[in-house]
Amino acid sequence: MKQNTMISPGPDVRHALLQEPGSYALSADLVALENQVDAEGEAFRALRTHIMARHVGEGRRALAVCAATTGVGCSFVAANLAVALSQIGVKTLLIDANLRAPGIEQYFRPAGSLPGLQQCLSSRSASFGDWIQPEVLPDLSILFSGGRASNPQELLASERFTDLMNFSLRDYDMTVLDTPPASSCSDAHRVSTVAGYSVVVARRNASLVNDVKILVSQLELNHARVIGTVMTEG
Repeated sequence: MKQNTMISPGPDVRHALLQEPGSYALSADLVALENQVDAEGEAFRALRTHIMARHVGEGRRALAVCAATTGVGCSFVAANLAVALSQIGVKTLLIDANLRAPGIEQYFRPAGSLPGLQQCLSSRSASFGDWIQPEVLPDLSILFSGGRASNPQELLASERFTDLMNFSLRDYDMTVLDTPPASSCSDAHRVSTVAGYSVVVARRNASLVNDVKILVSQLELNHARVIGTVMTEG
């Protein structure tokens, strides 16, 4: 595989924050799309089958996608896994929880900048659904990052982030969260702890085995179960 202005909307202005369905430019790197039948697309469908058979059936409905270092394809895996899940009718929410260097907009490019997780966690008035872009693809909704945040650790450590996860677990069949590399900050640990489950991404011939082992151990110490690893091609 390969890989900000604070806004506090009320219900009457919610339409101004939503992108029109079908108006996203989709990246060619969304290899899990149905018309992509190469080995990469098949790999994501196999990962989807594993998750659905071994984990979703047991009630594990949120998954943080983590990596030890940058440049291994974390956003690539998160975006394609979310697409693969939505293709079989799983109501999926993809959250860009990388508030330091957001990557999901590279795969689903909106016509303009959209508010997202940063503004959602900073707001105390609007409901969580007001920040989510619904049906970007059939059965796939996205909560974009809302840009780089000056206080990402504080936002993710807030009770409101926990409340957001409870909302997503209630309203969606599966929630996939992209995270920043664990070597640069503790955000991925926090997100994984709240989600409860994570998958670790590594790049062939680039990631160090010891780095991956350390990350897995750290995530498990933070009470996040690692359900597997995904190897991307260098």
